Amino acid sequence: MVVGERNALVIGAGIGGLAAAIGLRQAGWSVSVLERAPVIAEVGAGLTLWPNAVKALAALGLDVTDRSVPTISRGNIRTPRGRWVRRNHPEDVGVLAIHRADLHDVLRKALPESALHTDTEVTAVSTDGTVTCAGEELRADLVVAADGVNSVTRRTLWSGDAVFQHRTVWRGVTPSGSVWPVQESLTMGRGEQVGVLPLPGERVYWFLTANEPRPNILYADDRAEVLRRIGSWHGPIPELVSATPEDQVLHNDMLDIDPVPTFVKDRVVLLGDAAHAMTPDLGQGACQALEDAVVLAANADDLARYDRERRARVHPMMAAARASIARNSDTNAFRHFALLTAARLVSPAAWRKATAQWADWDAPRIATQA
Repeated sequence: MVVGERNALVIGAGIGGLAAAIGLRQAGWSVSVLERAPVIAEVGAGLTLWPNAVKALAALGLDVTDRSVPTISRGNIRTPRGRWVRRNHPEDVGVLAIHRADLHDVLRKALPESALHTDTEVTAVSTDGTVTCAGEELRADLVVAADGVNSVTRRTLWSGDAVFQHRTVWRGVTPSGSVWPVQESLTMGRGEQVGVLPLPGERVYWFLTANEPRPNILYADDRAEVLRRIGSWHGPIPELVSATPEDQVLHNDMLDIDPVPTFVKDRVVLLGDAAHAMTPDLGQGACQALEDAVVLAANADDLARYDRERRARVHPMMAAARASIARNSDTNAFRHFALLTAARLVSPAAWRKATAQWADWDAPRIATQA
């Protein structure tokens, strides 16, 4: 691997890592992405790109409108029996629903194959920009740690293990046309929520979040477990779960991290979940990784500014995500009724303000260098 002047090493080829590589190359850096997996591929299910993420992608010169569906996230609210608590309103914030693999594919295709290095596990990182992998030491002017919630870089040079939030999530995507059409919705049970979002190709992304007493609980049949929990809920929820192949139902514990005091140590920066992993309650995880990438590319020569701007942006969001966990995990009948009542009575303007507070963001310009 040849590493030249003004070079950056990006650890991790997820959404944040690839976006950072695109932005840094746009800013004139030589970039190598180090991925420990033998093949660079994103599985996962669906996600929502809020307006801030769409702006971040535009700053990177990318457009995913042809691979996504415009919709409203958290606009249609229902009870498990199917009663409508709230319906979408014209003032609601629009989002793009996209399969995670499709977004990953768009990002990967924006990079040359020569920049991507698979089967390359990083075993050590130093703040002077030295990265050790496969027994070889590489030196870089900038090291971007985009290695996820369990970031080895963060745990080595900073501190902070992932925190289990006593919540777990199942996700799935239906085969094309198997259950169609559907209307986007969020169904709120006591301690359990189910989201439904249409995807391109007449596919549907669904998820179930639920309380879990301890981490790493495994189920012999995840689809059967989901149906055990919500099989009696309103349609088309049971139909969506049943239509999803059992081996394609994903199950993960919901993890986050405590805020770290800085995202920068000399030549090493944290990005995405490595910097500010939060549970998916706000739908901003991938969106904030994309923001990170753009702000880093615009300020790669001023890492102190990247640090200030990103911590000021995401630390309040991390606190809001944990507050949302507390509300969504609450099984108290009275407080759940009060939550649904508030959702039913709140004005459209107030609803927009509450849901748009994290989506209001303008991307900085990335200065292209020859």
